[in-house]
Amino acid sequence: MSDKDAAHGHGGQYASEGWKTAATMLQDAAPITIPEGASAMTIHVEWEPGDTGTPPHRHSGPAFGYVIEGAVRFELEGEPERVIEAGGTFWEPGGDVIHYQDGNALADTRTRFVVTMMCAPGKPMLELVSERELAERARLRAPLPTD
Repeated sequence: MSDKDAAHGHGGQYASEGWKTAATMLQDAAPITIPEGASAMTIHVEWEPGDTGTPPHRHSGPAFGYVIEGAVRFELEGEPERVIEAGGTFWEPGGDVIHYQDGNALADTRTRFVVTMMCAPGKPMLELVSERELAERARLRAPLPTD
């Protein structure tokens, strides 16, 4: 075996031991239900300063996100609103749960995040929730914080 092969990991040898410590777990979510036959998509979202984000919606499968820059105002049905800053993660189970907020929590800086979603076959990646359904399910929403 040549030195070049050894340096690139050929022949069962590794050039570095860095792979043993290179990964850091950011989140571990359970339980997870992935719709049979689901596909996965990863998207990059960028909100300008103060943008409130996507209107209330749901996803057909679970979603996992990582905030790259800024801060996301995040709220799922039944959970209190929270702000996730750069370096933080979020997940949602998908299915029937309403995702109320995913906008930029900052008025003076853009926010960017990456999210990977599992999409059920034949279903849209994102489905907006009607005003009527929001009113019908209002009892399931956690109280909003008061400033």
